[in-house]
Amino acid sequence: MSTINVAMIGQGFMGRSHSNAWGQVAKFFKPPLKPVMHTVFGQEAENPQAFADNWGWQNASTDWESVVRDPDIGLVDIVTPNFMHAPPAKAAIAAGKAVACEKPIAGTLAEAREMAEAAKKGGVKTAVWFCYRRCPAVALAYQMVKDGEIGDIRHVRAHYLQDWADESIPLAWRFLKEQAGSGAHGDLNAHIVDMTRFVTGQEITEICGAIAETFIKQRKRMSGVSGGGIGATMEAGSDMGEVTVDDTVLFLARFSGGAVASFEAARQATGNQNRNGFEINGTKGSLKFDFERMNELEYYDARLPRRAQGWTTIMCTHGGDHPYVANWWPDAHIIGYEHTFTNEAYDFLCEIAGETPTVPIPTFDDAYQTQRVLEASLLSAAEKRWISMDDVK
Repeated sequence: MSTINVAMIGQGFMGRSHSNAWGQVAKFFKPPLKPVMHTVFGQEAENPQAFADNWGWQNASTDWESVVRDPDIGLVDIVTPNFMHAPPAKAAIAAGKAVACEKPIAGTLAEAREMAEAAKKGGVKTAVWFCYRRCPAVALAYQMVKDGEIGDIRHVRAHYLQDWADESIPLAWRFLKEQAGSGAHGDLNAHIVDMTRFVTGQEITEICGAIAETFIKQRKRMSGVSGGGIGATMEAGSDMGEVTVDDTVLFLARFSGGAVASFEAARQATGNQNRNGFEINGTKGSLKFDFERMNELEYYDARLPRRAQGWTTIMCTHGGDHPYVANWWPDAHIIGYEHTFTNEAYDFLCEIAGETPTVPIPTFDDAYQTQRVLEASLLSAAEKRWISMDDVK
């Protein structure tokens, strides 16, 4: 098996998710390229050497520019905060590397456009970690829509609800526009916009009725972080700082095939830890997905006799029938969040090697189209009017 040296720019929560994926993908799949976990970059205060030792990276560095330029590196994976995506991505493209990047692709639409244009000009392979495409249930929904199982799409409803961002959480980077770009909108709506574009195979053409709200307008500034790993705790100081992003954004939209849609992202939807999903209604049937039950897809077949119609739960764990799961465990031995990253790592390695991935990879250009939707909805919220996607470049 040929190998490809991977460098990861950034650490944190997503760094752990990605490190786990690169470390196990060749154990469960047979990718055409075997990833070698070559180097991880982190800030000096993050102690990248300790991260490397724990997660299996061969080298650690505090100089991302030298990492990206290293001729031994074939794939650069970017997991930094949003405002730090563009510089290493463009440098990696200029160096001829394949590039994977966390979502949203950038902190601003202008940066997203620059990254997409650079990738197109450079001719390199790119991927954005919209990991929920790689849930077997979502990949199955994509296949069923493509095969005409629900007919012409009329309605799309999508939501991404969390409840972690109460008043006790200090002013971390996710609450600052200059670092995050936006709040729940870019963090959560980005996922469901991509997921519905993917499943329907259609583009959003118009947006209206957008509402953006910040409920907690000030938070205590951070004084530090205690602990490490998933249990790390953000410590709050005594002085207050202004929150400059949204807590929730809702908007209405129209798809290119004529369907109407609603989207909702919220970080303070009490009782919802990570509830993202959709309902798609067509002329022949409907589909529903909820990530908090990620191994299931709900299907309504309107072609059955009326007395037999009803929602059917498809347990998407049959190795011979459902995407990805043949590489994991026996039927109904369910998979979880971490597996979506490994599934995407496998697909991107196939893409780099010129092979066909299980389902399409979201490229930089694809992620730029999603970012255009995010920008248009914020414009609609600010100006309280319909926004045509033709006017958002």
